[in-house]
Amino acid sequence: MAQFPPGTAPIKAEYLLSGPAPSSAPDDDAAEGSRNCIGGTWRSEEPRSSGPSRKKMSKEEKKAQRGQNKGRRFGKIRDEFDLCWKIANGAACEHGTECRFNHDIASYLTTKPRDIRISRVTEISENSPFIPETPPDALSDASICPVFAELGECRYGFKCRFLGSHVRTDQVGSLSLFTDEVRMANAAVSAREVNFVGSEAQKMLRSKKYQFPIADAYMKEQKFAEDAPRKSEKETLIVLEPEQMEMEIELSSTPAGNSASIKEENEISVENSKILSEKVVQRTGDLSSQADTPDVPVRYREKKRLNWSGKTYLAPLTTVGNLPFRRLCVAYGADITCGEMGLATSLLSGSKEEWSLVRRHPSESTFGVQVAGNKPNTLVPTAEVLAKEIGSNLDFVDLNCGCPIDLVFKAGSGSALLDAAGKLGRIVVGMNKALGEIPVTVKLRTGVKEGQNTVHKLMPRLSTEFGASCLTLHGRTRQQRYTKLADWDYIKQCVEAVRAKEAEEDLVPVPIFGGGDCFSSQDYWSCVEQSGVDGVMVARGALIKPWIFTEIKEHREWDISSRERLDLIGKYAEYGLSHFGTDTAGVNATRRYLCESLSFQYRYTPIGLLERLPGRINDRTPTFRGRDDLETLLASDDSRDWVKISEMFLGPAPEAWSFTPKHKSNSYDSQG
Repeated sequence: MAQFPPGTAPIKAEYLLSGPAPSSAPDDDAAEGSRNCIGGTWRSEEPRSSGPSRKKMSKEEKKAQRGQNKGRRFGKIRDEFDLCWKIANGAACEHGTECRFNHDIASYLTTKPRDIRISRVTEISENSPFIPETPPDALSDASICPVFAELGECRYGFKCRFLGSHVRTDQVGSLSLFTDEVRMANAAVSAREVNFVGSEAQKMLRSKKYQFPIADAYMKEQKFAEDAPRKSEKETLIVLEPEQMEMEIELSSTPAGNSASIKEENEISVENSKILSEKVVQRTGDLSSQADTPDVPVRYREKKRLNWSGKTYLAPLTTVGNLPFRRLCVAYGADITCGEMGLATSLLSGSKEEWSLVRRHPSESTFGVQVAGNKPNTLVPTAEVLAKEIGSNLDFVDLNCGCPIDLVFKAGSGSALLDAAGKLGRIVVGMNKALGEIPVTVKLRTGVKEGQNTVHKLMPRLSTEFGASCLTLHGRTRQQRYTKLADWDYIKQCVEAVRAKEAEEDLVPVPIFGGGDCFSSQDYWSCVEQSGVDGVMVARGALIKPWIFTEIKEHREWDISSRERLDLIGKYAEYGLSHFGTDTAGVNATRRYLCESLSFQYRYTPIGLLERLPGRINDRTPTFRGRDDLETLLASDDSRDWVKISEMFLGPAPEAWSFTPKHKSNSYDSQG
């Protein structure tokens, strides 16, 4: 390995191929980026510069290459001949001849693409070509519909791309749909997704008619808390630091209509005793002074106790942490799962897309919803509507105080709340009130600025005063992003600070999970032992190798074969079809998210090829060949190969469909 720089994966010589030295590691900041697409498709005009023989990139070139492909577009691809949904399911359409969709099933079937047949892994060869080209007929019994196989019925009817599974032909050649009553009965509890928020509730949210009695009462208390000290300023002694005094003077010269918002922004507010501790206290945004505030802890004895010690936890992940991926991780040993980050403002506006993020599969034994926001008057109502609409199928609500991306941070959400402890306290207390017995958990980073870890002062307050039922800490600051290794020594310091405060207040310890760079069973158990956390929240490690939860539970490093990895990909395809749908639009939504997943999984280096174990998450991989053609294909960084893999399970991709990876660092076509 002498020819490669430090940080290169130690691959055995017999598997190395000649070529350039490994490039820089993929930009994982994009994993936490926005779900939105803006503008046109981003394309790289030049391959990445790498190795000593390449021209050194300028600072501007490096900056342009980093980050997220913000211009990605994934338009829905629909059937050319769009059949009415009611007619497709064998029902009558109430719109009759005025319906804007077609009602002619026979004409639809003549233009409909042939049925898809999901390949069995045992039918796929380990060497190229991997699948023999023997496609089934248009309506073939060889086609197996994942939705019908699981639920006993397919809600997509004649529009299903696996129609041969649930259609009969009578003596005169007419087609009819059928169902499996036994499967339907069995699936009612074990297979059907839950947490569907009804259209009426979403409509009321959009029209601002939804009622929030708990949130409204809480915000009135907050308003009273802000107004009360103004009436008794002479009776309250407030000591301000010089820089705080300057801000207070600036506030006094501000027009009355804006004073409240600026006061909240600078975290100079006097809070009502009835909210937190039955007495009046003065709070500031200065973390160094908060440890000395004489607050009495609020104890939420009515909350469900979270007994999470020893359980594996899949981190909430934007875009890639969807329901099919969570379901896949559960199949490989994940105990706790959390939905993708939902924006409080979007949930309160009744966004259909945002509310789809709270869906839960019955296999998710412990499931939570993560929300992000910047004010009590949005997060507390969000908590209340979650409790009302899906509370019976919700184990916890997680507050995001760790998201580092600019759009979230600059809005005062995510990791920006780390420097606003007073506001954060009001948010957590209010959410606790609104959620009833459902626990509130908080996801954090070590601080905002690099070299300035501050969260050890905040975490004890979250668990003992504000009522957080679990704390998870990513071992990096917001500014560091993924540029440095996680600081597990500091995570240990934070755990000790929380445990000391809990012991002082005679409180039952809350679960604390750490996070950062966990990529193997050895990493996991070493971090647990050395830092004192109850477990490790796994994020990138699960994206690259979803079977990491099996490794953790079995205390081993799994030299997974290419065929076993392909079986995992096949499961993801089936889970995706069950969630997104088996019609043309659903198949291509599944293809898109499968390729998103493969844009991480290709980075796995088989441990049977390594000279030393375990593999490390930030190691750069030189060009290598696998132990068979399939293993080599699964390691390809060419996005066209990811589409090729998807075609093994989802049929040929439409000509109009293309995939642009989320990371700029792998958004090019491999050269040569």
